[in-house]
Amino acid sequence: MEQHGISKLDLKRRNRMQVLKILKQRGPTSRIDIASALELTRAAVTIITNEMIDQGIISEIGEYKHISEKAPRGRKKILIDINHHYKFALGMTVEEELVSIGLSTLSGDVLDKRNLKITDATDRKTIYNFFIKSMNDVLSDNCLDQSSLLGIGFAIYPTMFQKMDVTIEHGQADFSQLEHFMSSYTSLPMVFDNSVKGTAMANIDFLKDRDPSSINIAFLQYGRSLNFVFTNLNEPIRSYDNRTDFVNKMIINPTSERICDCGRRGCVENELTTTAIKRRIVRVFSKDQTPFLYQAAKGLPENITMEMVLTAYSKRDPAVVKIVDSFLLMMAVLINNLYFSTNPQKIVLHKFPFSNEVSYEKLKETVMRIGGERVANAVSLSFVEDKHHFLSGCALAIRELFYNCGGYSTDATENLHHDLSK
Repeated sequence: MEQHGISKLDLKRRNRMQVLKILKQRGPTSRIDIASALELTRAAVTIITNEMIDQGIISEIGEYKHISEKAPRGRKKILIDINHHYKFALGMTVEEELVSIGLSTLSGDVLDKRNLKITDATDRKTIYNFFIKSMNDVLSDNCLDQSSLLGIGFAIYPTMFQKMDVTIEHGQADFSQLEHFMSSYTSLPMVFDNSVKGTAMANIDFLKDRDPSSINIAFLQYGRSLNFVFTNLNEPIRSYDNRTDFVNKMIINPTSERICDCGRRGCVENELTTTAIKRRIVRVFSKDQTPFLYQAAKGLPENITMEMVLTAYSKRDPAVVKIVDSFLLMMAVLINNLYFSTNPQKIVLHKFPFSNEVSYEKLKETVMRIGGERVANAVSLSFVEDKHHFLSGCALAIRELFYNCGGYSTDATENLHHDLSK
């Protein structure tokens, strides 16, 4: 007989997934409050959570402490929470100048890391070999075997797709070449995705002081191009998965003298990328107009780094101040437009090139002037440091292999399916 509707396995997995997501969002929570939030009976939640406690996925952490002196009568609330050391995640992230590999708990606490600086000349084989060596070293150094891991999350920055042999087919990224290579060295489950999306997820899932009511962020990452992700109910809008660089084509300076290679005048790519900033700096680079920067770069434009530019701005090099202030104004326009087109609770800037206290506060002031207090208060900086970029891959793996599976591993799901079919 043909069956319709949701299966017992799917229902059980969905209920467990919802319990885990409540705990991720709220932190320690009682079964009574979980039942209320999910509109399930207390008995159903008790069965679900007791099974997950037996499996080591969650644990009881004690009674709820009432703020008032007099606690209400009746049964005391026992708080439960995720066991963030139930399994660990291995993240492997490839950015434009860095390959970052590391191990984290389910809450994103860093346990170990390996980083490799790369250039345009670094070949794919070097990166692949670094993957394998780092994976084995991390497991060995932490006395872990592969059964201790949920799996591996691979997060590739869009401009690195070609180097990593990732192709786009019908709007979808094809990671099969990388997956084929890694499957020769590990049987762990693997998750592959855009690192911009992964870092955005890390900023939602791993932030220690996150606001439980925050359900929607916009995330802007800097590099040779700008990439943008926005979420709904803390989930990325999937239609933008593999075209996160669409923000590059937005116009923020229609009176610009320079026309971009794309044929547009005043687009983000031509005005706000690190390449565009350096190009403008080089045009005015001299002892008179950029005295501090000229000395720091030893008079050679090719030595200029964004760190030097940032310091020269703090030292008030006249031409540098003019260029950076112009950048901050256009940046404020972009932030304002992104805010009102996506309506996020936060706009998170990652790898923002002018992120010291002076320039960041100047950006906030400019956003306030352009877009008002509400927009300015929404702007924040990403907490993910360069040396911890692997958290992008960890976030992808933990979401897909833990929360979206209800805490089941692939083998456990197969065994459960067998048991339910009896």
